[in-house]
Amino acid sequence: MTGCCNHSDHNKREALSAKSGIKAIISATPRKTSVIQSDKHTHESQNSCGSCCSSAPVSFTALNASETVAEGIRTSIRIMQMDCPVEENLIRKKLGNMAAVKHLEFNLMQRILIVVHDPDALGPVLTAIRSLGFEPELPDSSNQQIAPATPAKSWWPLVLAGLFALSSEIADWLAFPEWSTAALSIFAVALSGISTYKKGWIAVRNGNMNINALMSVAVTGALLIGQWPEAAMVMVLFTISELIEAKSLDRARNAIEGLLKLVPETVTVSEQDGSWREVEASTVDIGRIVRVRPGERIGLDGKIIRGNSSVNQAPITGESLPVEKEVGDAVFAGTINQSGSFEYQVTAIASNTTLAKIIHAVGEAQGKKAPTQRFVDNFARIYTPTVFVLALLVAILPPLVVGGDWHNWIYKALVLLVIACPCALVISTPVSIVSGLTAAARHGILIKGGVYLEEGYKLSWLAFDKTGTITHGKPVQTDFEILSDIDAEYCLRLAVSLANRSDHPVSRAITAANTTQNTFIEVESFEAFAGRGVSGIIDGKKYVLGNHRLIHEQGLCSPEYERKIEALEQQGKTVVLLAAEQQILAMFAVADTVKENSRMAIAELHRLGVKTVMLTGDNQHTANAIAQQVGIDLARGDLLPQDKLNAVESLGQECIVGMVGDGINDAPALACSHIGFAMGAMGTDTAIETADVALMDDDLNKIPVFVRLSRATHSVLIQNISMALVIKSTFLILTLAGLGSMWMAVFADVGASLLVVGNGLRLLRQ
Repeated sequence: MTGCCNHSDHNKREALSAKSGIKAIISATPRKTSVIQSDKHTHESQNSCGSCCSSAPVSFTALNASETVAEGIRTSIRIMQMDCPVEENLIRKKLGNMAAVKHLEFNLMQRILIVVHDPDALGPVLTAIRSLGFEPELPDSSNQQIAPATPAKSWWPLVLAGLFALSSEIADWLAFPEWSTAALSIFAVALSGISTYKKGWIAVRNGNMNINALMSVAVTGALLIGQWPEAAMVMVLFTISELIEAKSLDRARNAIEGLLKLVPETVTVSEQDGSWREVEASTVDIGRIVRVRPGERIGLDGKIIRGNSSVNQAPITGESLPVEKEVGDAVFAGTINQSGSFEYQVTAIASNTTLAKIIHAVGEAQGKKAPTQRFVDNFARIYTPTVFVLALLVAILPPLVVGGDWHNWIYKALVLLVIACPCALVISTPVSIVSGLTAAARHGILIKGGVYLEEGYKLSWLAFDKTGTITHGKPVQTDFEILSDIDAEYCLRLAVSLANRSDHPVSRAITAANTTQNTFIEVESFEAFAGRGVSGIIDGKKYVLGNHRLIHEQGLCSPEYERKIEALEQQGKTVVLLAAEQQILAMFAVADTVKENSRMAIAELHRLGVKTVMLTGDNQHTANAIAQQVGIDLARGDLLPQDKLNAVESLGQECIVGMVGDGINDAPALACSHIGFAMGAMGTDTAIETADVALMDDDLNKIPVFVRLSRATHSVLIQNISMALVIKSTFLILTLAGLGSMWMAVFADVGASLLVVGNGLRLLRQ
């Protein structure tokens, strides 16, 4: 394996410069655009996977406005009839032959097609799509977000078709005249299969043998050879089963959209006259003041300006316990106010909240095909024509070569055509990936693409930044020892009075730990020594507060003090000493403390078989001490950003390696790792954009959750592909052995689809 920076999945992250970073943030923001409503939505969907697919409820994600890219114009098109790989293949073949079309990207779960095309080619593209029986929808310049109309679908033709098919079976069993059996069968096929025939004809006309074409040929062939009841029952069963499959898919399709329901439609805002009025959240601008009552959901992102409360942030972070909020703290749309009442100032409009970004990012991730999905798609392109050719050979060769019965072998060939549909195989991967992405989002883990979810199970090493990741990132006083006969309280007042005059993090830690009422004493002749400490005159005496080097310069060190200092530094602590002109009075130790969840997360990763390494710019003593506290396998200190990059790249040449950091300072190492994890991404645009996986709070325990979810997803993918292939192969063998029938083939095809969809949906419960 070559260095991880050579992976194509990471080439896109050359955009970590300031300019491209801003562009990435802008592109990640959902735009409030509406959709031109198609008049064809009042009619039956003409090219979905089954004739009733469009009757299921549809989810809605706003279309992005067209934008100029390097290759031309990038246009998002919603096609409500584009429901599964059947339609994708039709569109890909139609548009792929157009010279003006540079790139196609399909998101079947959201029914969105992204086309990169020449500036003047949009018209021909839309015409080509309409020629397939689809109706494309484009974003317009309006600022409203409107959901596509859900067409009404009458059930009575399908019910009547079922009754005719059943009557045909009874008539055949009771040996009624053949014309009556034929009439009942034809009525059943006409009522349930006209849409299938229309779509099949469009597919054949465009050189695509999809399930509609295969089913049309199979049913027509059955009618021509006198298999009247079976032809009718096959068409009715196909239509019903496709409806069930469509409804199952809608559950996966709408899973992430359920997050939208967490946000209230209205909020209570302050008017200029001091009154409060309830308005639609989508109309509230940045800077407005919103009031939240106990028990209400928060409608917009903002910062508290008055009041305090505890807030349940589980919808965004997955935290099980409420978080205490006070003036100055950020609150987020979709979270739940618990007990208190407060007012906050809006910091983001409805379409740009943190929750909206999560939904948008997951929606974008759905369109990025994982390795298994790409493999399955390529396999299906070979599989379907191969089985079609096999069906032709089965129909022709046995009668010609060995004198077999034409009727019998044609019937077997027709059954093979029904089995040939690869829907179960192809749909198994996107349903599983989307379910996994959605389950992760509910845990407060934002995964930027199916490739990272699928590859996560391979993680061998995980590299951690120290400050802000393993530790809190804020030094605190950990030790205090009197080294003379001075009064302890007075000694602390001396130290705090000097430390309060400095803005160094170590000085602030000492001040914060020891400040009480009437602590400070006036300091005269204050002096700061860069990188060493401070001095000043208090009550007529000169005192020094500084590090080992400054005290050594004062000539006050001794072997005993040296041993004490070294012992503390071995623990990763920074030592500060308070001294008078002739002696050392006290010793303080300051350290960046470890997060409680760090130990648990590292231990869980080890149980999962993932090795850990800490990469930090701190000295090696500190690195070793922190690593020992949390149980990290390997610690490397004194590293510059380039050194971290080199360390991750070196590990990546031998195995799959992840990097955990803040998404900004560790950007080079995050970009080079196979999977980059950003900490505390809630409300942070840059962290959400630069990492492959964004943890919406600072809880490292979410990384083991990600690994387990990735392993579960991989397992489900293998199960689904295996089930689909085994079922297809079994019925193929049964048919060639003369034991299969057309209605059994329909159950095999759609039954396999339902099995893999149901199995994939299990990931939603992870």
